[in-house]
Amino acid sequence: MKLEQGMKFLLIGDSITDCERAKPEGEGLFGALGKGYVAFVDALLQSVYPELGIRTVNKGISGNTVRDLEKRWQEDVVDQQPDYLSIMIGINDVWRQYDTPFIKDYHVYIDEYKETLEALIKKTKPLVTGLVLMTPFYLESNEKDAMRHTMDQYGEVVKQLAEKYDCLFVDTQEAFNIILKELYSATLAWDRVHPTATGHMVLARVLLKELGFDWNKS
Repeated sequence: MKLEQGMKFLLIGDSITDCERAKPEGEGLFGALGKGYVAFVDALLQSVYPELGIRTVNKGISGNTVRDLEKRWQEDVVDQQPDYLSIMIGINDVWRQYDTPFIKDYHVYIDEYKETLEALIKKTKPLVTGLVLMTPFYLESNEKDAMRHTMDQYGEVVKQLAEKYDCLFVDTQEAFNIILKELYSATLAWDRVHPTATGHMVLARVLLKELGFDWNKS
C-alpha cells in the first residue's frame, strides 16, 4: 500500500468530499470526517491497516469550485503539511453553467479550470509524498446529455494533468459507469451529483484501489 506508517492523508474538494464534515478542522471523532467517502476511506484504513496509524483529514467545502480551492490552498493544504493529498474538484465548475446559466460570474470554464488546477498541482507536488487526482463526475448514463458531456471534458483535463505531473489518477466517472449499467441514476444520487451511501462507497473503493489497498489483508 502506498500510504505508510504515520502518514497524514488530506482530501480536498466540494460537497461530495465535505459531506457534513466538522468545521474548521475535518478530523477526529463524532462524525468529524463527514458522512461520505472520506469517512469510509478512514474507516477502512483503520479497520484493515490499524498498525499504520494513518491520519485522515477532510477539507471539502460544499459549493466549492477550483477558484475557491485556490483561495484557501495555503491554509487548507500547504499549512497542513499532508504526506498524501487527494483532490476532487470540478462538479460545481460545470454545474453552475447549467443550473445558473445566466449568472456567468459563477461559471468556471475549462481553460480557467485547467490553468488553476495545474498551478495548484505544480505548487504542491514537490511538497507531498503522493498526489491523487480524482475526476469530477455526473451520474447520468446518457453520454450525450449536455452536462455529462461537459463533465467528461473536465475529467479528461484531470487525466491529462495526472499524466503530465505523474500523479495517481482516479477515474470516478468510469467507476460509476460500471454501476450505472445495472442501477438507474436516481438510485445513486437523486440529483445525479450527491451520491447515496452506495455512491460514496464506489468512490472510496476506487480511491483505495489506486492507493494499493489490499482487500484480502487479514
